[in-house]
Amino acid sequence: MQRLKINQDIKPLSEVRTGIANFIKQVHDTKRPVIITQHGKSVAVLLDVNEYEAMQEKIELLTDVQISLNQIENGEGINHEDAKAKVMKRVQK
Repeated sequence: MQRLKINQDIKPLSEVRTGIANFIKQVHDTKRPVIITQHGKSVAVLLDVNEYEAMQEKIELLTDVQISLNQIENGEGINHEDAKAKVMKRVQK
């Protein structure tokens, strides 16, 4: 995802409501989200679907990494040789 450009990517709801097609095209073309405000406060984000999916994949990966690190810290991991042996045993079936 591209870095947000504050002067271009923060829009009031009233403006988004009247030109939603233009804002959808903008997020698709620029790969930048549009922050939607209401009464001067941010309330929503309009994001390209491909960028959203990429974010979800990254979150899942980072979650898996964090779980793995926690397991290792708690002594739940196995050493490299044992892991390799288990994998090789499965592959040879």
